[in-house]
Amino acid sequence: MAPRDPYMTTRDLGPDKRSNQEPAGDLWRHTLARIPTLFGRVLYLASLRNQSSGAYEHPVLAQMVGDEEAGETLRRSHARIFQDWLCLNVEQQKSDLQEYLAETPNPAATLADWGASAAYESWVPAAAQDAERRLFVGDLKILLGLLRREYGGASPGPGS
Repeated sequence: MAPRDPYMTTRDLGPDKRSNQEPAGDLWRHTLARIPTLFGRVLYLASLRNQSSGAYEHPVLAQMVGDEEAGETLRRSHARIFQDWLCLNVEQQKSDLQEYLAETPNPAATLADWGASAAYESWVPAAAQDAERRLFVGDLKILLGLLRREYGGASPGPGS
């Protein structure tokens, strides 16, 4: 089965809006394409969700297609990319996460912060099923433990 296209396409915007929305589709494809890892895309999309309201917000996209359509596009993208990441086996997830961490200034500190705060629980799309949520959280706990040892941060503490 071919992987789902994680990018919004003009077909996602509906046939009646296609001609007016192509620049928005191009913008969204370009935005996500700049993030090389699925994990990075999951984090980016989760960061666009307002923690108070649960609504997704992207001012530039909203300016092009309206708040409602932008929010729906972001919600769908988050759910698709999240599911794509879940479909990776643990080895692939680890590799994807390592690629993401390679771009961070201090991977050991990042891993320690994530482990201590359990921030990863907020990266799950609201529409995810309970089994998906548990799988994501469980996989990340395992990966964080493995990677903390590899990056020399097995025991998180101040300044690690």
